[in-house]
Amino acid sequence: MRRIGIDLGGTKIEAISLDEAGRETFRKRIPAPRGDYAATLSAVAGLVREAGEGSVGVGIPGALSLATGLVKNANSTWLIGKPLQQDLEKAIGREVRLANDANCFALSEAVDGAGQGAEVVFGVILGTGVGGGIVVKGEVLTGPNAIAGEWGHNPLPMPQPADLPLRPCYCGRSGCIETYLSGPALERDGGEAALGAYEERLARALAGVINVLDPDVVVLGGGVSKVARLYENVPKLWQKDVFSDQVATRLLPPRHGDASGVRGAAWLWGQDG
Repeated sequence: MRRIGIDLGGTKIEAISLDEAGRETFRKRIPAPRGDYAATLSAVAGLVREAGEGSVGVGIPGALSLATGLVKNANSTWLIGKPLQQDLEKAIGREVRLANDANCFALSEAVDGAGQGAEVVFGVILGTGVGGGIVVKGEVLTGPNAIAGEWGHNPLPMPQPADLPLRPCYCGRSGCIETYLSGPALERDGGEAALGAYEERLARALAGVINVLDPDVVVLGGGVSKVARLYENVPKLWQKDVFSDQVATRLLPPRHGDASGVRGAAWLWGQDG
């Protein structure tokens, strides 16, 4: 059975089809109809029809509430409060597996990407927003609140004078990691001229994750992951904040690049797809 993955992003929607061996047989990207829920459903259904027969997995920039089944915590705010899974299944005419886009990214990189063979992989999205996903022994960790890995809406650790005043976030809080480490935040701070400050903040934020999760590998995704100097500089900086005499955790770029999220959506069906 072929596996179809959909990456439902804030600026683009991408579809992929993988054969039984995980080889790509179809791929297409279209602009996302921002702010239009009905048009989003139509766009996804159209891509699935083009991709052909197969199981369907969808990565979204948020999560489904386990209490209501509705979308929550999405920076694509027009999805919030919508019964997205049910509506997509109706529009497509097939069962749909739906997961957070960062979880999809982490799953892709753990299955056959930069984290292949690692027991614990923390996948990071540094893009329009900041998200995270955790894969343990090849399985996505979701949690009873469907928020495992959502480090972007934790407070930036140990704020320094340059971090103040704490930045307001769309989620209603202030000082969220996302407001300092997203792609738009880096651009507002001055782009390449601010990379030193960005690296220091990223190191602080990831040190907190390492202290709790102790992953074998941290894989960066999203637009900011293309900044090559991060992989050398950030591990040097996080050492002072990690509660260990040495840090064996590896910081790596994604093997599948921009395709990791959509590939992970396809892999939501695993070997039973």
